[in-house]
Amino acid sequence: MERRKEGSWVFLALGDENDLEPIFAALDHWRRYHEEDDDEMGRADRQRLQAVRNVRMGEAEDWFEVHAAEWDAIRSLHVSEESVESAIVKLVGDGPLGRVVDIGTGTGRMLELLAPQCESAIGFDRSPSMLRLARVKLEENRTADGEEIKLRQGNFYALPLAAGSADLTILHQALRYAQHPAAVIAESARILSPGGRLLVVDFALHDREELRTRDAHMYLGFSDDRMKQWFEAAGLEADPPVSLDGELTVKLWMGRLPLDQQSRVT
Repeated sequence: MERRKEGSWVFLALGDENDLEPIFAALDHWRRYHEEDDDEMGRADRQRLQAVRNVRMGEAEDWFEVHAAEWDAIRSLHVSEESVESAIVKLVGDGPLGRVVDIGTGTGRMLELLAPQCESAIGFDRSPSMLRLARVKLEENRTADGEEIKLRQGNFYALPLAAGSADLTILHQALRYAQHPAAVIAESARILSPGGRLLVVDFALHDREELRTRDAHMYLGFSDDRMKQWFEAAGLEADPPVSLDGELTVKLWMGRLPLDQQSRVT
């Protein structure tokens, strides 16, 4: 068993699947037997599972109700989420995306959107509350290979992944919360395989100071020149940025690690 702590929560997961195949076979046999016979114990287990899911869904709905005004206040200043997501899908392409890592995953929306194109998908966030919300959202989602989407607590300055372990890394509306965005860019590039891509989605430079005081934005957007400098320092080649204009302009910056190189951060 693998044990992972997030805040006051402890999550247990199965270890190496190759060592557990006999257990899986026995559990499948047990499940089929109890479903066919409508066994009382099986019914009770299914009812308890549904009760747990209902509680989690209720907690997620409560959180969004409390924070809805905050989210709406920001969203009203820029183009619709649908427009942003459409631009993201167009930029990454409709082909296989390989191993995708969403850094600062929040509610897991990017993983939900792109999972059907992923070989594997994992999201990191420092907030246990956000991870619990993401688990509710992504419970039924699977990758193109039928894998569950993984969610982990993690720091975007030090991801627990080896160099070259990702084909696409994403910072969706997350970089503005970093005190040292250049370090986050470098760490996101470190885990890319040659030919891999980093997608940053965030605001262009703006002067909405209330977002710093009310919403804890460390940076009031970013310039194209600064983003290009950070990409190049991390060994990435910058594509032309995409702009989605509004009272707050949303920018999509894509950086690529050349096929014949490794990230400059080791």
